[in-house]
Amino acid sequence: MCATLNNLELIPPGICNLLNPANIYSNNEVNLGNIEIYGFDYDYTLAQYSNLLHTMIFNTAREILIDQYKYPEGIRKYEYQPNFAIRGLHYDVRKGFLMKIDAFHYVQLGTVYRGLSPVPDEEVFQMYDGTQHVPLHRMSDFYGKGPTMKQFMDIFSLPEMTLLSCVNDYFINHSIEYDPVHLFRDVSDAVTSVHVKGMMYNWIEQDLEKYILHGDETYAVLNRLVNNGKKLFLITNSPFNFVDKGMKHMVGKDWRDLFDLVIVQADKPGFFTDKRKPFRRLDDTGVLQWDKINRLEKGKMYKQGNLFDFLRLTGWGGSKVLYFGDHLYSDLA
Repeated sequence: MCATLNNLELIPPGICNLLNPANIYSNNEVNLGNIEIYGFDYDYTLAQYSNLLHTMIFNTAREILIDQYKYPEGIRKYEYQPNFAIRGLHYDVRKGFLMKIDAFHYVQLGTVYRGLSPVPDEEVFQMYDGTQHVPLHRMSDFYGKGPTMKQFMDIFSLPEMTLLSCVNDYFINHSIEYDPVHLFRDVSDAVTSVHVKGMMYNWIEQDLEKYILHGDETYAVLNRLVNNGKKLFLITNSPFNFVDKGMKHMVGKDWRDLFDLVIVQADKPGFFTDKRKPFRRLDDTGVLQWDKINRLEKGKMYKQGNLFDFLRLTGWGGSKVLYFGDHLYSDLA
């Protein structure tokens, strides 16, 4: 972002090197004094995770590729590299390129990698018909998935990007003929299975201290908001038991008293667009109930639902509501 702003001469050259990423900077377009209701996602918003979790996701997906998809044993030598990729990168599924593409669809030269090796600028121009520009019809759609491009927009994507690059690297260095599309699908399916089968949830629940960071800071922020008369709500795709254990670890056994509304397994981004899924109430142990939901009550737990019923049943909306999430697509209504 700083490079773009420098071009517009809004920020003096070199100032970005002086900015401390640990600091908090003001946003002059939002007056927090006017915000009455604060909403939060759970994973990587209220709950911050250590790099150990990414290592576990990487290692497990790598073993799935070897054991179930019969990928070469040599892939096992690759380890997770925490600083290899950043959120927001694009992956060209057909070319096997991982790279940064700006908001105007221009490939940022010097950011293109095939496997673990940078691609020379000359080759990038050659591969994209003599230009840095990627046509809109080939780019990702609103949810980060396009016909030839995939944009990785959440922090959970870091292990997947690294694994993709490592497997590409192995095939290239060992002169193994392969279709990059097949490799992308296999790695994506392997990483997805780690999430879908609940492995990640089990790891975290078994050792909350090991995987969850900054719980005391989460507790402090939520309490300060409540003590200043703000209403809070939580909307997450994660299941009840997982969220409940994590929040008890960070905030305490009475964490739900802080929230006016808690929604789990919301199925974002569908939550924002699909009117067909009604809210279901959960009891205190997370078991689904069958009663029709005509109002959303403080202290109750709900599953699924949709934005339209949320607005209708709460009466909340407009500029007095601010929602925090980590995914620029799935958490953006």
